[in-house]
Amino acid sequence: MPWTFEIVATASFTEGPVWTGDALLFTDIPNSRIMRFDPASGSCEEYRTGTNQANGLTRDADGRLYGCEAGGRRVVRYLDDGVDVICDTFQGTPLNEPNDVVVDAAGSIWFTDPKYGVTEHAKDLDHDSVYRADPKNGGWTITRVTFDTTRPNGLIVTPDRKTLYVAQSEYGEGNPRELRAYPILDNGSVGDYDVLHNFYPHRGVDGMRLDEDLNIVATAGWEDSGPGPMVYVFAPNGRVLETHPIPGRPTNCCFGDSDLQSLYVTNADGNLYRARTHRKGLA
Repeated sequence: MPWTFEIVATASFTEGPVWTGDALLFTDIPNSRIMRFDPASGSCEEYRTGTNQANGLTRDADGRLYGCEAGGRRVVRYLDDGVDVICDTFQGTPLNEPNDVVVDAAGSIWFTDPKYGVTEHAKDLDHDSVYRADPKNGGWTITRVTFDTTRPNGLIVTPDRKTLYVAQSEYGEGNPRELRAYPILDNGSVGDYDVLHNFYPHRGVDGMRLDEDLNIVATAGWEDSGPGPMVYVFAPNGRVLETHPIPGRPTNCCFGDSDLQSLYVTNADGNLYRARTHRKGLA
């Protein structure tokens, strides 16, 4: 049965939803701010401003908040009185426009760095890649993980740190739009990917999360072509388990509410949507 999505908050161009335990944080990219939606009261207020067009957000095991500041070309950890810059260059060259970010079970930070044109600056790197930042001696070591991605977008690292899912989402004729699964090897590098789903020539995955059964819940599609804007549920082998139509162009999603059975979806139309589901998010 299709999920019923309701609008619970409105901003400009919404992204980066993350559940904090009692509220939903999400980014309002054009206005460089993070919003906080309180499901108990229904209120939505500014949580943080001056975020340099932040896009993806995530939290680590200690509840600390991280963001991809596309306009600032950096990945940061938000502090009460500022930010801790995790990464803003690779081998001395400025990043493109960090897009989405996750923290794995070992505390390493994985992020995508495409160049979609959020800012007008020239592209300094000659590649759009996935990176991993590993904590070391109070700082971070930055490793390039993928060498075959163009415009990587959403990503997931499985709890066992064995699989990296990447949304390969480059638009234009002939460019791949795929949901990929990379095996993570013992040395931290990745092996050859499997294509779990090919969306070409339509809009592919933007953001995604895991449910408690390790299925992939992903936002994809648009009104311009194909089956339209949709929330997909994929089994780990790529089999499509469910599809749920949604208005606009969905950008990202996460499970929330006290039982983690509500799916919150951000959208290019500026709305934050919520649907009660029979699935439960991965805690």
